[in-house]
Amino acid sequence: MARDDALSNDGSAQPRASLFGAFLLSDAQGRQIALTNRRARALLAMLFAAPDEPLDRDHLSRLLWPGRFSAQAKASLRQCLLTLEKALGGAGVDIVEISRSHVALKPGSATSDLSDLERALAEGRLDSACELLAAIGNRPLLDTFALDEAFAKWRETLRTRVESRIAIAIDRALAGADRAGDHDARDRLREAWQTSGRATARRADERKRIAVLPFEQLDAIGGEFFMAEGVVEELGARLGAIPGLALVGRTSIAAVADGAHTLPEIAEALGATHLVEGTVHRFADAVRVALRLIDGATGTEVWSEQWDGTLESAISMRHMIGSHVIASLCKALDIDVPAGAARRMTASREAYSLFLQGRALTFRALTPGVADKAVELLEQALTLDPDFAECWTALAEAHVHVAVFTPCLDRVERSRKMAHYAARAIELDPRRGHPRALLGIHEWTRQRPVLALDRAFDAYRLEPTNADVVIRLGSFLLYIGRTREALPYLEAGVELDPVYGRNHVILSMAHFSLGNLAEALAAGRRAVDLGMPAMWLAIVQAAMGDHETATATYYDARLMMNTVIQPPAGTDPLPDAARDAYWAIAARGTCGNDPVARATYCMMLDGLHETMPDPHDASIIHPAIWMGHAELVMKIYREQIHPANMYALMSLWADVNPIDRTRKHPEFLRFAKEIGLVAAWEKYGWPDSLPRPPVA
Repeated sequence: MARDDALSNDGSAQPRASLFGAFLLSDAQGRQIALTNRRARALLAMLFAAPDEPLDRDHLSRLLWPGRFSAQAKASLRQCLLTLEKALGGAGVDIVEISRSHVALKPGSATSDLSDLERALAEGRLDSACELLAAIGNRPLLDTFALDEAFAKWRETLRTRVESRIAIAIDRALAGADRAGDHDARDRLREAWQTSGRATARRADERKRIAVLPFEQLDAIGGEFFMAEGVVEELGARLGAIPGLALVGRTSIAAVADGAHTLPEIAEALGATHLVEGTVHRFADAVRVALRLIDGATGTEVWSEQWDGTLESAISMRHMIGSHVIASLCKALDIDVPAGAARRMTASREAYSLFLQGRALTFRALTPGVADKAVELLEQALTLDPDFAECWTALAEAHVHVAVFTPCLDRVERSRKMAHYAARAIELDPRRGHPRALLGIHEWTRQRPVLALDRAFDAYRLEPTNADVVIRLGSFLLYIGRTREALPYLEAGVELDPVYGRNHVILSMAHFSLGNLAEALAAGRRAVDLGMPAMWLAIVQAAMGDHETATATYYDARLMMNTVIQPPAGTDPLPDAARDAYWAIAARGTCGNDPVARATYCMMLDGLHETMPDPHDASIIHPAIWMGHAELVMKIYREQIHPANMYALMSLWADVNPIDRTRKHPEFLRFAKEIGLVAAWEKYGWPDSLPRPPVA
């Protein structure tokens, strides 16, 4: 089987590497090639692990000889490459391309067990995929290298990426076989995947998808009492940590759980197999919590439970949820409950109440003053209990919401605070992924996207079913132009949080960048249906040649000013007439296919950049990218990336005129190096739409 897969496009045999377990290399006839130099072997393994990505020689020398001076490490790399060339040449194998700056695997010159598996899954050759999975088993990627800590850390990051990629490819192949009605092939692949021991969770369409709806609170006393929110928060956190479950994102739940829909309608909108609903009733001296598990398709009750306690014991109800309710719920769902440590919460009832209030307000950030109030409440909670890890994460997230969704002028400072609070959360509870993803946002503001992606992959390793974590990872990959790699994460994030319009905007731009215009149009329309502004939809319509419709769509977005679309930071809302005039110019410039209108709007953006209180505002950078105003795009991002404007990077990679003018600008690669993109590309791969510079 291995030799059958180790074929070039013309059917001839190729050298083949085994990456899982011990690294082995065989020639085209299947004879093993001896590589006695362990660093030469590691270098070759690195090339096979990312065959389309030339490796920077400076990066290799630092990674393989981390304890040496730069000149010594570079000399060691030169000697290592000579050793590798000699060993391969002696075996008649010519697969490595070496230049002054890079080392690469020659395109199409060799294959590996990893590339064979990914190709078999992508091409729908499920029987081949089953045989490859059986051969690979549960052996770790690049298992037997005993090098320095730097290499071990790099390898761990690589393993996370590869395992995620394989799991997503398996899910897609299973879904494709299911759609084609080939249930035998589907079942064989599923069994091979589970037997291999690599599957850490059930595939997406097998996992139960749970939505925890807001609980009703019935209060016989009055006053502030937030136990209903506490039960929902604790249930969500506990259920989200169970591998056999996929938890629907809270943003989507809030959008549909308004009392106007039946339970089956809510489940259908959320893509949920089951719903959890309940009530919290406070009496004069007691509390009663009632929970129900609902079958999403029928609306019928599957399981119910009631818990009674005193007011004094209310704060400990999360222990009851952890020790008993979750176990009973999972038994009703036929899901195994993994053992897990409790979250780092608080013993202070007052701190917990403030935490719940602050969290609830955070997600209403568009309401004036609400986000700052959320920050205030969370800070009060931490004054009462400075070791409340979840509250530090919530405070970090609140600052992100202020920086992104409100017209504030201290976005970079908010990002610094967010990073400090997220780091504190990790210090108190290292097992949580979400604060690591938040730290990634701040790395962008420091022009260190490679570290942002490191944080995001680390977060995903810890919380692979957290919608916020999954979308953040996909977004960061999209921001650096790794759109094909980003797409599966974005699709998974949309599945987890399906009624959040912002997620559909990101998905639309990913398809747009890949040239999937029909899919981009559908996702853009869905985003608008969910209340997002229509500018991104208009850009897709313009790319499809319907400039008249696109211009009208863009212009209609003006009606969301001062509600969904906030005025630029430090400015007052425009009168209706001035607003309409501005948006008419903007619509014609971005979507009208009129060079004069485009030039006019570009000049206007130049003026806004010079005069607005925040010269890097998203209202400037988005249209600058869409119109290919390369000089302004590069100027803004050179000066300052902040949480509100990094979102525009997702539009930069479409192979569409005039957007591609920025990418084709002669200064673009220098700009990309200055803001850290090149460093990210060297580690995570170059953009799909940007050719690598020629190897000198």
